Amino acid sequence: MKRETEMSREAQRGGVDRTKSAHTLWHGDAARVCELLPAERRFELVYLDPPYSVGATMTMRERSGEARGRMKKGSGRAAYGDVLDVDGLVAMLASVLVRVRDRMTDDGALYLHMDWRAVHDAKVAADRIFGRRAFAGEVCWLPGNGSRGARGFAVTHQTILVYAAKEKRLLRFAVDHPSLREPFAETSQAMHFTNVDADGRRYRDRTVGAKTYRYYADEGRRIGSVWADIPAMVANTPLRKEGTGYPTQKPEKLLERIVRASSREGETVADLMCGSGTTLAVAARLGRRFVGADASDVAIEITRARLAASGVDYRFSSTEPAAPSEALHS
Repeated sequence: MKRETEMSREAQRGGVDRTKSAHTLWHGDAARVCELLPAERRFELVYLDPPYSVGATMTMRERSGEARGRMKKGSGRAAYGDVLDVDGLVAMLASVLVRVRDRMTDDGALYLHMDWRAVHDAKVAADRIFGRRAFAGEVCWLPGNGSRGARGFAVTHQTILVYAAKEKRLLRFAVDHPSLREPFAETSQAMHFTNVDADGRRYRDRTVGAKTYRYYADEGRRIGSVWADIPAMVANTPLRKEGTGYPTQKPEKLLERIVRASSREGETVADLMCGSGTTLAVAARLGRRFVGADASDVAIEITRARLAASGVDYRFSSTEPAAPSEALHS
């Protein structure tokens, strides 16, 4: 049964108040969407996965035999263009980041997902916009299908830059959920976890100053900054349910980890370059509100189908005046 949201209840009263809509999906440019949102709408968490300056049109795979990714003979239909050079991409991204920054709550977090082509230029731009001291670190994600080219070291990771909304503010990270923890190293377990409590659980005590902390082996430690346990293939094969055929689709497990780490239930998660809608689907499932957007017609089509299949109610709007907007969908 579909959940009744504030949005649908308002609709039953004869109109929908956009400031109370639980979820919102926009067809349009990310910067423009930020300008059009009500002043009250703020983001506790923002995930952005922009183009990478690949220099190609990226295509769908919707039928057997179609090629997905860079357009070539036998490719499916075009999903979006990734044709800007690095300077053009960073300029576009900077205009979005300024507006995103102004929409974030004081304790909000930004996760900016890039690859080797433009990540360093993007970090310089983000440092200028948020302030260097707002940089909270980076995640190296190993998707498992990186380049094996002959030039230099094979590129087998992507980088997610993490920023606080403002300088000098610490991000709040959840750490107790299993998806945010990893096993202690085998050597550490053998050397340090030599005590056993009454329930048979192995642990170690560590005294820092005048306080003693207890760590249990079966709870693991906080997840580190290298994520090698989430293969991209689960989202990029027709053999798995979550695969949509959209190029560069990210696994739900990756977004689950980010959403759980930096937002609470009821808070707003924004993905203004949402592609196939992974962030939105995950946010809704985990009890967060979402604001999603994409300029690609195909991205919006795929996202809407995905949300419909999950029974998610949302308000659909467009930055294009000629397009239908302010429609409630479920």
